[in-house]
Amino acid sequence: MSHHDNPYSTPQFTTSDPAGPPTQYEPPGEFKPFKTIWLSPRRTVRQIVSVDPTLHVVLLACLSGIGETLDRASMRDLGDRLPLPAIITVAVILGPIGGLIGVWIGAWLVAITGKWMGGRGTSETVRTALTWASIPSIVASILWIPQLLLLREELFTSETPRLESNPGLIVPVLALSLVEIVLAIWSFVLMCNTIAEVQSFGSAWRGFFNLLLAGAVVFVPIMALVFAAVALG
Repeated sequence: MSHHDNPYSTPQFTTSDPAGPPTQYEPPGEFKPFKTIWLSPRRTVRQIVSVDPTLHVVLLACLSGIGETLDRASMRDLGDRLPLPAIITVAVILGPIGGLIGVWIGAWLVAITGKWMGGRGTSETVRTALTWASIPSIVASILWIPQLLLLREELFTSETPRLESNPGLIVPVLALSLVEIVLAIWSFVLMCNTIAEVQSFGSAWRGFFNLLLAGAVVFVPIMALVFAAVALG
């Protein structure tokens, strides 16, 4: 049995989309998207879409949702109202649901607004772009473990007596926070590139403006309603 017929072999990628124009030449063979997405986002997402645009999309959306839920809980000082075990439970159970909903709605908005800019991406390929670009942010979520070991419930509270009484904790906490920020920024850079790729944009800047436009479609009407309510009130 050939490698092509083996259902357990590593997926192979093709070099062009039969429904669209040929892409630049890619040497055939195995690919490692979890590795190459970091420095070659456009090539990687092109390969993934060629093999299977649904590849690990649900898993990555769920993992990303957990990290985002923990971030929101920390920013809102949820620990002032809930114990640490409850916060972790909420993140593990509701985080994946929120991640899936966010990716599906976000992909639809980006696909629609991308068409206004001449983009060719579908909701499916945009989901691929969004979730695979989130890998650095997902890796950043792992840093919650050492931070929880250092600060425990104070990660989610407005008061931090443990940190204030132990100045030696400040350096590792700041270092971990800095790494998180760098990974979040890199994730956004990757997202601009992966969106540009699936939309057939030549520049990552157009991917950035596609994301910006999708956000504006949501937030501008909300802000208009808020201002109208304030004016009428």
